[in-house]
Amino acid sequence: MDPQTPSQLEAIARECRVQIIRMITHAGSGHPGGSNSVIDLLVTLYFGKKIRVDPKRPDWPDRDRVILSKGHAVPALYAVMSRAGFIPESQLITLRKLGSPLQGHPDRNMLPGIEAATGSLGQGLSIAAGEALGLKLSGSSARVYCILGDGEIQEGQVWEAAMSAPKLGQPKHPLDNLTVILDYNKIQLDDFVAKILDLEPVVAKWQSFGWPVQEIDGHDFEQIGKALDQAEATKGHPSFIVANTVKGKGVPWMENNPEWHGKAPKPSEAVKAIRDLLGVSDAAWDEYLTRDRATRAIVDELAALEKK
Repeated sequence: MDPQTPSQLEAIARECRVQIIRMITHAGSGHPGGSNSVIDLLVTLYFGKKIRVDPKRPDWPDRDRVILSKGHAVPALYAVMSRAGFIPESQLITLRKLGSPLQGHPDRNMLPGIEAATGSLGQGLSIAAGEALGLKLSGSSARVYCILGDGEIQEGQVWEAAMSAPKLGQPKHPLDNLTVILDYNKIQLDDFVAKILDLEPVVAKWQSFGWPVQEIDGHDFEQIGKALDQAEATKGHPSFIVANTVKGKGVPWMENNPEWHGKAPKPSEAVKAIRDLLGVSDAAWDEYLTRDRATRAIVDELAALEKK
């Protein structure tokens, strides 16, 4: 896959957000808020040519690993994997269905291309550190990327791993092949993170454990790309990126609203969300659908769900 420009990445992310809304609506359950906050990070990793993967060889030994520790946001990862060629787009609407490889949380036994079963929050960084160490010891040049949720890092296991990772493998095999990204949308299941258990000063905390830390706008593709490049260029230590994001990004009435952490939209709400994502006015919607057959098909699917 050739690297995409920021404007191309934005277009891919918009399409992925539409698919996120589509699949969660079909499932009748899921997590639209965190999926839409993390999607720009995943799109940059997969399509900004920041990682080396091969959809035809998902078990390629020298592939880079992406571990979505905040596993409840896996619709975002499925949307990206579909776009990258790991799974057909038609399979996305089987999300959370019995027997589907697209489980509600990632399952590496069910779907090639998934690196770790996550969603039991707090475990992904430990897995990522272990994988990074194993790759170093084997002489592999592969990298590991771990994406954490902000409510997730209230878990104690995260801080054990945060303290350990900068020390693991030292001095001959430091984990400078590990990049950790915090999807800092500032909302968790019950409310705003600051009201539940405030994480601040989050930058200073990770720095105190020996991590080089960058803080960025997690929806600015240029900033994301530069931060990933800087992390890869950093030697001797794993890197940490605080990506400030917006829960429910792209759908104005979902944005920064705890209600949409783990709630599926109704079919009529999903159509409205898709219209908002595409930036089409209510008055222009019908005419737009005559030109965009793919969106027309999705809207028809959702209309059929409404009738059930």
